[in-house]
Amino acid sequence: MSAISLKTITLSAMFGAAAMAVASTAAFAGDTKAMDKPAMEHCYGVAKAGKNDCAAAGHACAGQSTKDMDKASWVAVPAGVCAKLAGGSTTKM
Repeated sequence: MSAISLKTITLSAMFGAAAMAVASTAAFAGDTKAMDKPAMEHCYGVAKAGKNDCAAAGHACAGQSTKDMDKASWVAVPAGVCAKLAGGSTTKM
């Protein structure tokens, strides 16, 4: 083998190993982010007008509530947070 082809093979192997290391790290990081995502719950009675997350009585979509703190509109919050919010309830009122 000539020196040029040996050098090319060596560099290819080094770059291939580096690419594999980066790819495996990125895949692991994606799994970690999914595990770190907190459980969410619906919190009724705390949404500002137009800031609700989904359908409720009187409207069919997110962002369509017309009054602040509507008891039928909800927002998604991390589990356990709703009980700490004034007026918040995890059940529809």
